[in-house]
Amino acid sequence: MKNLSLILNAVLAIAVIVLFVKVYSGDSSNGGVSKVASNDSTSMSDLPIAYINVDSLLLNYQFAKDANESLIKKQEDSRLNINTKARQLQNEMAEFQRKLENNAFLSRDRAEQEQNRLMKRQQELQELDGQLSQQLMQTQQKMSEELRDTINSFLKEYNKDGKYQLILSNTSSDNVLYATPGYDITEEITKLLNERFAAKK
Repeated sequence: MKNLSLILNAVLAIAVIVLFVKVYSGDSSNGGVSKVASNDSTSMSDLPIAYINVDSLLLNYQFAKDANESLIKKQEDSRLNINTKARQLQNEMAEFQRKLENNAFLSRDRAEQEQNRLMKRQQELQELDGQLSQQLMQTQQKMSEELRDTINSFLKEYNKDGKYQLILSNTSSDNVLYATPGYDITEEITKLLNERFAAKK
């Protein structure tokens, strides 16, 4: 999940927060001194800013949970495949060693052929392990992109009225160090995303 969180962290719009301060110019006949309005009509709660707690979103968004579960299953299946083949090869190598120690091979050439075969099997197993690892990385990247696209697409629709000019992502360790709860739209976004995801099933 951490990787999914990091990718979401980079994708959700992270930018500088611009505070709008109204500045009114005084009458030039009074020396042209500018002054800031003492009663700013823009309160903190009216700023067009919100943030989403990515950690919470990933834990509660069903699409993210399903994607993570699918990835874990693929990892387990790949590991089972490799471990099974590795045990088979280990048994064959042990049998080869037993025959070699007991002079069971009919000729030296026959022993070398068997040794070469086992070495080739070992190389093929290492290559398979690398291929499966690469496939898992690609699958994880694809799932992360799908998750990112799903959230981005939804946020565009959610904010089509232009209520927010900036939606930040936040994790437990960085970005938004402090914000009042009123800016947190995580629960609402998660609920709406789950409703849309359930409707598409």
